[in-house]
Amino acid sequence: MWKLGKDLRRKLYEIAEGLPAHERYNLAAQIRTAAISLTSDIAKGFGRYHYKEDVQFFRIARGAACELMDHLMTCLDEDDIPTAQHEMLCQDLGIFLRVLNAYFKAIGPSETSLNRS
Repeated sequence: MWKLGKDLRRKLYEIAEGLPAHERYNLAAQIRTAAISLTSDIAKGFGRYHYKEDVQFFRIARGAACELMDHLMTCLDEDDIPTAQHEMLCQDLGIFLRVLNAYFKAIGPSETSLNRS
């Protein structure tokens, strides 16, 4: 899961760097911040002692993945990325979310499960 986030982070940083100058301080910064959250919050969760603490941080990572899907839609709407690249990254984010949801199910009671993907 962390490795998936790391690979996504690299790809998303490339997107942020390729945005037009007028987007670099707003959208690009938000993309980088959310991309960092994919891995940093997973790492924080793994460093905790109880599954409820894991879940807290993994939910933040999940929120960042959903936020990134919205940012990518903005990039697509503004013609800053091609449709194929948008689809590929959204597919990668979907895989990340499915793996994260599977981990939720594996580590604790059913109330930790997030069934939206």
